[in-house]
Amino acid sequence: MKLVSACLAGLNVRHDGSNKANEKVIKLVKAGEAKPVCPEQLAGFPTPREAREIKEGRVFTKSGEDLTEQMQKGAEEVLRMAKQLGVKEVIFKAKSPSCGKGRLYDGTFSGKLVEGNGIVADLLLKNGIKVLTEEELE
Repeated sequence: MKLVSACLAGLNVRHDGSNKANEKVIKLVKAGEAKPVCPEQLAGFPTPREAREIKEGRVFTKSGEDLTEQMQKGAEEVLRMAKQLGVKEVIFKAKSPSCGKGRLYDGTFSGKLVEGNGIVADLLLKNGIKVLTEEELE
């Protein structure tokens, strides 16, 4: 079993109420091989919600609100779920402040990318769970 970003599974859970449907991810979910999850919804945030990015290790909205603690709670819930389901690998949305791996937006909301991992991806990696993004699917 894998966990996948709900937005990649075609669910309208992104900050703007849209999705980033990925056919390979949708097939995994339909085949029962993956379960969709949205860490930001698990953290209690509504959809739609204000865009957020990571700056200096903290998560901020475009208007400057620090959401780091609440985002961390969502990350811990995803880790708990992954452990409960015996998940060894996840497929998450690239560049997301929650799910991104390797490259993220820099916190200036200018579209500039920097090295780093999202809050959830980082926690899962530290706990031995493989994190892939949709950009790494073959």
